Amino acid sequence: MGKEDDFGLWERELDHGPSDARGSGRGMLLVAALTAAGCAALISMGQAPLGAAGLVLSSVILLLWRAGM
Repeated sequence: MGKEDDFGLWERELDHGPSDARGSGRGMLLVAALTAAGCAALISMGQAPLGAAGLVLSSVILLLWRAGM
């Protein structure tokens, strides 16, 4: 019972730093743009149901990615 807790060490282990947040934001933007362009291409080629399904599915995935799941 004589040991003290090292709360600072725990915080450093859990801290990912600001560089992770910036990198994932750029990657998320790139993935969103490419997915939207691909789904728009499918819709313009006459595959509207497939393009719409792709947009819905990619929106759900990007939402979960943004939430950190």
